Amino acid sequence: MSDLLSELKKHSLIVADTGDFGSIKKYQPRDATTNPSLLLKAAQMPEYKELVVKALNLAKEGSKSPKETVSKAMDLLAIEFGKEILKIVPNRVSTEVDARLSFDTHATLAKARFLIAEYEKAGVSRDRILIKIASTWEGICAAGELKKEGIKCNLTLLFSFAQAVACAEAGVQLISPFVGRILDWHKKSSGKEGYAPAEDPGVVSVTTIYNYYKTFGYKTEVMGASFRNIGEITELAGCDLLTISPNLLEDLQKTEGEVPRKLSPESAAKQKLEKISLDEKAFRWMLNEDQMSTEKLSDGIRVFAADSRKLEKYIEEKLAAV
Repeated sequence: MSDLLSELKKHSLIVADTGDFGSIKKYQPRDATTNPSLLLKAAQMPEYKELVVKALNLAKEGSKSPKETVSKAMDLLAIEFGKEILKIVPNRVSTEVDARLSFDTHATLAKARFLIAEYEKAGVSRDRILIKIASTWEGICAAGELKKEGIKCNLTLLFSFAQAVACAEAGVQLISPFVGRILDWHKKSSGKEGYAPAEDPGVVSVTTIYNYYKTFGYKTEVMGASFRNIGEITELAGCDLLTISPNLLEDLQKTEGEVPRKLSPESAAKQKLEKISLDEKAFRWMLNEDQMSTEKLSDGIRVFAADSRKLEKYIEEKLAAV
């Protein structure tokens, strides 16, 4: 009998949610994603010391101030890790725009263009990069503009149907609904200790989004993210992509069993769904009316911003020592 990870790969593309090269090599995903939290963790591992030093030295070149050097080092560190990851995975890597730019369309555009330019300078095609942006209205607008330039985006911190609809209408390449964080909120709100996989609020949310996209022919890819247990993952077998942390990848690999496909274009076609369209006012109101999504989006941006500040501090200390 096969293990659950092998079974899952029959239905969905598997993405490693890590910056650790060893884990990526072990589980052989098609894609990989990073964020400031993962980069901070990876940057402190002794085996990546040379990579960190390289990024810091590159950042010093042409910088006019310590602040500019730190800012460049943050981006170049993400790119150096991205380049190494692309030597392992056959498809794409997601590189994140600083969460502190989540409400600034123009700054997000500038940062995304800089990241792509640096990758291309290093010989990496933009087709292999997904620019990771928070799913705010400003972020979605930026992703829509970047699409016109051939820059593909991964819209992260997505918790609501409103965000998903707006992303699809903007022609975004990929969205990352946060299954586990949706579950966390509902457990705290309801007082329940847990949910059956099929009733898990995060699973239900992703299933709804997937069915809507397939019913109305949207090309935006759906990538379930932020899982808390393997039950959530297997319940979404058939989702376009699933990004999974190393500990859950290990659990899946160690567990034998069959994984039937749960999501498919055929099953989506049987749903009776109504198509909606959202302008900025409708988007903001619909998101506001969803307490869970409003709270989790705000919290997620704060957490990623805090991790960016921690990474900045770490880089400042390293720059002083280089």
